Amino acid sequence: MSYYSYNRGGGFLSSIPPAVKNIIIINVLVMIMTALNQQYMISHFALFYPTSPFFKPWQIITHMFMHGGFWHIFFNMYTLFIFGCVLERVWGTKKFLVFYFVTGIGAALLHTGVQFIESQIYISQMADGSQQAAAAYQALKYTPTVGASGAIYGVLIGYAMLFPDSVLTLIFPPVSLKAKWFVLIFAAIELVTGITSAGASSIGGGIAHFAHLGGMLFGWLLILYWKRKRKMY
Repeated sequence: MSYYSYNRGGGFLSSIPPAVKNIIIINVLVMIMTALNQQYMISHFALFYPTSPFFKPWQIITHMFMHGGFWHIFFNMYTLFIFGCVLERVWGTKKFLVFYFVTGIGAALLHTGVQFIESQIYISQMADGSQQAAAAYQALKYTPTVGASGAIYGVLIGYAMLFPDSVLTLIFPPVSLKAKWFVLIFAAIELVTGITSAGASSIGGGIAHFAHLGGMLFGWLLILYWKRKRKMY
């Protein structure tokens, strides 16, 4: 295992690996642009269901740089900074970027796949005259998905797979566990919450749980592939 070194003599920013640093900068800039013209930014760059009139192919990538508020972007970028820096120093910038975008796009694919299943249920119910199903289907088509959370969950499972016995401590509650157990617990919570919130466009409480699971799934699969091909480092 080799670690990539970066210039640490030029201040705090120079100590951050380039991919993580630029991803954070782009996310902050997009957040500012969204605050200036929310309607335009959401309608063009958030991710919509493919049958939505707002859907554009590039949204599968651009939604990863948009967020729904200060705390949304803060926690995502903080997590990226803490764990993404480690992964980028281990893998190098190019491999880290591949991992980040594969997990982010994978998150969008699983999220959209779950939406497709829901849409088929709604369409079937609409054929029987259900007005509630018609309203739910419209909500599914017009509800945007934003955030880097899918890729961030991919980064988390990547860290847990490389450093499974690393001990992490939550700020609240102050619980310490090995990384592998934290990630398994997060995955179980997302799965249970995603299933129990089914029927709300796979978004429970404004959270796309299956997108999180998609990021973890694709991250896990990509690392298994790299290990099998001996391309991990």
